[in-house]
Amino acid sequence: MSDVDVEVWSGGVNTWECDEMGHMNVRFWVAKAHEGLAGLAAQLGMPRAFAADGESTLIVRETHIRFLREAKPGAALYMTGGVVWMGESDARLLLVIRHLHGEPAATFQLVVEHATTGDMRPFPWPQRIQEKAEALRIEVPPFAAARSIDLGPVAPTASLPRALELGLTRIGLGVIGPAECDVFGRMAPEIFIGRVSDGVGRLFGDTRPEPAAGETPARIGGAVLEYRVLHLGWPRAGDSVELRSGFGGCDARTRRVFHWMLDPQTGAAWGSAEAVVVSFDLDKRKVIDISPEAQAAYMAKSAPGLTL
Repeated sequence: MSDVDVEVWSGGVNTWECDEMGHMNVRFWVAKAHEGLAGLAAQLGMPRAFAADGESTLIVRETHIRFLREAKPGAALYMTGGVVWMGESDARLLLVIRHLHGEPAATFQLVVEHATTGDMRPFPWPQRIQEKAEALRIEVPPFAAARSIDLGPVAPTASLPRALELGLTRIGLGVIGPAECDVFGRMAPEIFIGRVSDGVGRLFGDTRPEPAAGETPARIGGAVLEYRVLHLGWPRAGDSVELRSGFGGCDARTRRVFHWMLDPQTGAAWGSAEAVVVSFDLDKRKVIDISPEAQAAYMAKSAPGLTL
């Protein structure tokens, strides 16, 4: 097993990729990670995995993300990757986006399936890819391991009827556009989280939670520490999407939020996500504690039984 992962991508942060928090928005972290996934696929002997004429591709079934350090406009980034394990037709891959001097900025564990490009049918890895994977085998370092989210087996519960039953807030509604799709005509992976980012203000309201006793920051924002995303379906251009979200609990520093991307026509789920979020002092660039009163308010809004 290798103790050094291989470089699979290099680039940087554009001003237009940053949001009102002053750092790169989550959708662009995910977009860059999936460009790095193409680089790792090439290292595995699949240089055309994400080309329209490719013989096979990698379908992402699950994503775990940890955000470790901000990336501001002009920051130089590069990405390394490796194979954690490989099954008959699936695998867990690790991608680490790093700052210029190697400090991890964000980590992505991706569960992927080796599949046909047309009908997304999984089929076994060929021997040549298995051999290359052995040379790329790595262990998940502590900084990339799940911290506040369980990565164990889960039975998805997301559906529109269940969302209505739980009283989840609608934070997004629309259709997938052609520019939001990949070369196979399926929604690009960053669109789910991107639309969550666009609509989450409707869930949290006009104000962030009051901080605990002490100096009150002049400007309070929010940031995500960790995500688990289940990709349950891949809408195409023209397909309808509705996002429903709710709170799953709160403590002195973090809030747990669940987001479901649903098909409002059929009620089925396109995907579901669990996020651990914090309040953020935009001037000191640090996490702030949440007052007991704000904690109680969030707990009162939490939906019992809300899961992925």
